Amino acid sequence: MTTPSDMEITPPRRSFWRNLSPVWLVPVLAVAVSLGIAWQSFADRGTLIEIEFENAAGVVAGTTEIRYRDVAIGMVETVSFTPDMQQVTVGARIDRTAAEALSAQAQFWVVRPQVSARGISGLNTVLSGVYIEAALDPGSVPDGSRRFTGRDDPPLVMPGRQGTRITLRAPDGNRLTPGAPILFRGVEVGAIEAPRLLDGAEGVLVDGFIEAPYDRRLSTTARFWDTSGFAVSLGTGGLRLSVGNLASILTGGIAFDTLTDAGEPIDADTVFELYSDEDTAMASSTSVASPDQLRIAAEFDGSVQGLSPGAAVRFRGVRVGEVTGIAARQVDMGPAPLIRMQAALALDPSAFGLGSEASPERLMAFLEAQVAAGLRARLSASGVFSTSLVVELLEVQDSPPERLLRPEDALPVIPSAPSDLTDLTTSAQGLIERLTELPIEGVLQQAINLMEAAEDLLEDEGTRALPSSVVSLVDDARDFVGSEALQALPGDIQGTVGDLRAVLARFEEQRAVETLVETMEAVQGVAANIDSATTEVPALISEVRRVVGRIGDLDAEGLVNAARDLLNTADTFLDDEGTQAVPPALAGALREVELALAELRGSGLVDEVSETLGSARSAADAIATATQDLPQLAERLNGLVAQAEALVAAYGARSPVNEEALATLREARDAARAFAQLARTLERSPNSILFGR
Repeated sequence: MTTPSDMEITPPRRSFWRNLSPVWLVPVLAVAVSLGIAWQSFADRGTLIEIEFENAAGVVAGTTEIRYRDVAIGMVETVSFTPDMQQVTVGARIDRTAAEALSAQAQFWVVRPQVSARGISGLNTVLSGVYIEAALDPGSVPDGSRRFTGRDDPPLVMPGRQGTRITLRAPDGNRLTPGAPILFRGVEVGAIEAPRLLDGAEGVLVDGFIEAPYDRRLSTTARFWDTSGFAVSLGTGGLRLSVGNLASILTGGIAFDTLTDAGEPIDADTVFELYSDEDTAMASSTSVASPDQLRIAAEFDGSVQGLSPGAAVRFRGVRVGEVTGIAARQVDMGPAPLIRMQAALALDPSAFGLGSEASPERLMAFLEAQVAAGLRARLSASGVFSTSLVVELLEVQDSPPERLLRPEDALPVIPSAPSDLTDLTTSAQGLIERLTELPIEGVLQQAINLMEAAEDLLEDEGTRALPSSVVSLVDDARDFVGSEALQALPGDIQGTVGDLRAVLARFEEQRAVETLVETMEAVQGVAANIDSATTEVPALISEVRRVVGRIGDLDAEGLVNAARDLLNTADTFLDDEGTQAVPPALAGALREVELALAELRGSGLVDEVSETLGSARSAADAIATATQDLPQLAERLNGLVAQAEALVAAYGARSPVNEEALATLREARDAARAFAQLARTLERSPNSILFGR
């Protein structure tokens, strides 16, 4: 019988999930939450940055915040020194969002309580403690910068602010306070920073910022001047007091304006000159300070009292530079050395109008040529009542030839001319002497006489009665103005004007203008006839004179005697016997002739003929006299026609005066025709005036 083998018995395997208890989920979840919290803390701790300051007064690790626009964006973690122990390094963590916007242009400074001329700032840090303010430029490109240099003071312009930065140059920074306002026509448009020294310590530079859109006023014609405090000046226009606003009085300030709108835009590195006052700024030829100035010297004999550093150097009235220093120099090293006063001058090449190529070398060549032509340096007073002096570069006529000295170890020296300075004391003394020479006593005596005469005039009875006379005259004038006749005068004038209007209307209705025109045409015709008649009068006069001459040549007595002889002869002839023997017909005829002669002798015809001849002679003389008056008569007729024309023009067509004038004109026309007819008759038959037709 076989023995059965042992059976391998495998115990059952226990499940892993069978041994797990839900209680274990609690620590697992706790670990997960802890890991999540740890990761979140690691992720939220931000980016570590380092900021270096001169000192860390008030900065505490774990307490001091970093703020941007008054919002906390980080916390200071460490405060330590740099390896050289010269700076304090502040380690801080900031939010990742803010860290992503960091660039090299980011700025940090510690905000503390601060008292300045512009006021008190940072008072909120007295209770809460100091904090670090950040200024980020939104327009900059993040570059991953993590190390920065902190500022001691807040920046003048926050990053991203629109505007233009400028640089000003001034002789000194005494009245240039950081944060002082920049004014444009009394409006604050910017501010300045702290001044800094120039290389060589011959002035200061100060940066400023002008906000947009006021920076559009900046151009090459802009002028800047100091408005700190107030200024008092005395000149020909009187006493002048210039006072700025309260901010400029307390903290100082700078103002600017533009001469014209024709200026060119400024460059980024433009440096403006800062003048002491507005008048000096506006009188300057240029506002842009030249970085390359020409430095020369001018030597003067005698005292230079009133000339100080900063005094203007003028060329033909334009400021072209300034005096930078004054010192005494020994010219002759002999037993009696000559001491001359030397003034160092700084000249701006661009102020001489040398164009875009202005440089110290070109200005030096220009001055050498001008000195050869007579250019000299001379001291002059800056004003009428001012004791300060300026240096003028002017051309002196007929000056001895000189040249610009250029020593190797000193400044070039420009020749000088004698100063023509008038001392105010000397002028006052001369004025007093002139006043002393005036005849004051005589003037006073004349004034006394004038006052006595005026007193006598005032005491005169007529003068005293003058006011009452004036009052009476005024009363009379008032009575006259208030009289009924004067009050009725406007009504009378109005009635007269109405009558004139009625006359004019009737004048127009009766077509007086056309009638006057016709009358004038008729008068012109009459005048033409008279003119034509008067042209024949001279011939008529000559013919009448010829007839009168013939009549004058006749022998009236001889004619009468001849007629008597004729009658006697006829009687003798008729009494003759032979005559009686004529046939009866002839005898009858002779008897008729005898009867006729007897009738003639009995009727006194011979005497009548004699008288007629005498009358004819008188008539001839009268005609001769009348013919002499014919030209005057013609002139009178012409004058009569002219008067008639004027008279007709003044009256209506149907007025009696007009009718009489027309009748007169007709008579004048008939008279003219009669004269013309008489002239023609005498021309055809001169004897007709004696014997008729």
